Amino acid sequence: MPMWLSIVIRSLTALTVLFIMTRLLGKKQISQLSFFEYVLGITLGELAGFISTDVEAHFIHGFIAMLVWFSVPFGAELLTMKSTLLRHWFEGKGRVIIKGGKVLEDNLKKERLTADELLEQLRGKNVFNMADVEFAVLETNGELSVLLKPDKQPLTPSQLGVKMIREEEPQTVIIDGNYMDEPLATLGLSRGWLNTELEKIGLTVENVFIGQVDAYQQLYVDVYDDKLQVPAPQSKALLLANLKKLQADLELFALATKDRAAKQMYGRNAEQLERLIAQLKPALQSG
Repeated sequence: MPMWLSIVIRSLTALTVLFIMTRLLGKKQISQLSFFEYVLGITLGELAGFISTDVEAHFIHGFIAMLVWFSVPFGAELLTMKSTLLRHWFEGKGRVIIKGGKVLEDNLKKERLTADELLEQLRGKNVFNMADVEFAVLETNGELSVLLKPDKQPLTPSQLGVKMIREEEPQTVIIDGNYMDEPLATLGLSRGWLNTELEKIGLTVENVFIGQVDAYQQLYVDVYDDKLQVPAPQSKALLLANLKKLQADLELFALATKDRAAKQMYGRNAEQLERLIAQLKPALQSG
């Protein structure tokens, strides 16, 4: 067998075996690695390289070596799922670096982390003032998890007493100038509806690179011509404006009529509509 063909076959075989092993070991192998996983990944890669190019060595010997390096961590992974002690031994555990706003220098030294590196990690979390930090932990993957002091944390809608509306996932209905019929059907829409919406903004489907429709049936498009200005969808803003106008009309009717029953009816409906607008406003003002 020619040398080049032998290398091709060995390389493809090693690549296939390495891919299967990586899949079996799980997604952590392609995410943030622990020390153990880091060493494992390097070694398996080196073994695969040797198997591919060292044609004088027996292929089966290299395969056995890869199998050993796969079997040990795979078995260890199964054991660590059941034992906290083994999990801490193999993967380590997070160490508190900042507590109560104070840097724990001893823990910093144990992790061999300098003050500059700590500040760099904090900046990576958009924290530029260390005095703003209440608690920080260096995780096993080397990432710093940061909890800001209560008065430095951003406000959330729940803290403001604002009820948020659950947003549905938008559907991509146009890709590369082509209709996507399945997402359209998911929204209960048709190509005719889509063409009508495109005509409103002076486009055809061929002009659109990507088009998405949200749960409120608003069409957002990205066109091939980046210089072309596409008007933003106004459906939600128009609906909010119409609801406000209707509420104002009801209040006006309540003031204008002399009939007591009608005045109460208009006033009651205006109040109900006002509450409805307050509930819908977060959704109608988003996007």
